[in-house]
Formats: sequence, structure tokens, C-alpha cells
Amino acid sequence: MTPARQQRKSDTAAPARRLVPAAWAAVWRLAMALLVALPVVPVSAGMTERIVVDPQSGLAMNGLDPVSYFTDATPQFGRPDQETRHAGVIWRFRNEGNKAAFVADPEIYMPRYGGYDPVALGRGLAVAGNPLIWAMAGERLYFFYNEAARDRFIADPGEAILRADNKWPAVVGGLIP
Repeated sequence: MTPARQQRKSDTAAPARRLVPAAWAAVWRLAMALLVALPVVPVSAGMTERIVVDPQSGLAMNGLDPVSYFTDATPQFGRPDQETRHAGVIWRFRNEGNKAAFVADPEIYMPRYGGYDPVALGRGLAVAGNPLIWAMAGERLYFFYNEAARDRFIADPGEAILRADNKWPAVVGGLIP
């Protein structure tokens, strides 16, 4: 390309290069104005706004009995004839006694953070926990994405829970209902 042609080409491209940053700045200002104008939706103090549900079956905890973690110290599958609906999802139980215990006080038996991994929550991420990778801390049930996350949690549950508690309202607010 000749020097004269290069000069003409750079002269015609210069206004476009100046326009792009200005356009992005305008878009950014508009986006920030809209964000500030959005109403703040309060999130209740409870930790059950969203529950991890199996998309195939519609069951909480893939059909595992939440009470069995406490009574048997191991997850057990619930039965289809022992179901109840709570917090908008279906829960299964091994027997009528477990179902009655859950109905009497579901907050005790439901996995904390609706079954989301508390280690991931502490990083601001909503990652569904696996009901087969679990731990108990402070008489509450927690699920984890993998064993490494569970090991990090077990090393310092207090710190992991504090971080998850701090991030949970923002994370749950971003979940699709």
C-alpha cells in the first residue's frame, strides 16, 4: 500500500475509532443508571428460598430421605408413597415417622442453602451439591459438589459457613425462579 493510500485510510478510520469508546461509555452510563433505578428486593432471613431439584423427577435431594441423614447417619432413598410438598418441591421419606418429623420442623432436616455447595457459595457461585457428598455441622446438613469441597468445609466449617452466609443473599437473588 502506498503512503498516500495509508494516510487516506487512517484518516477515514480515525473518527470510527473515537466513536467506539464514546459509544461504550454511553452504554455503560445507561446500564449503570438502569441498575441504580432497579428496586431492591428484600431476601428473607430464611435459607430456603431456592431448593436444588432433580430436573428429571422434580424431587428434592434426588428422592433421598432428608431425615435419614440424622437417624441413620447415611442417606436412604424415600418411597413414592411417602411424599410431602414443602417450599414448592416434593420430598420423599423412607417411612411415615421420618415424614412426620420433617413436616413438624422442615428447617431442621432440609439441607442448608437449599442443597447448594457452601464452599462454592463462599466464592459467590451457585453450584448444586450432591446429596451423596455431605457433611453435618452444627446439627445442619450440607451438600457438596465434590469431595475436595467437602474436605475444605470440614477443615474449617465455621469459616466456610460464615463466607456462605455472607454471599447467599446475593447468590440466591440471582437464581432463576
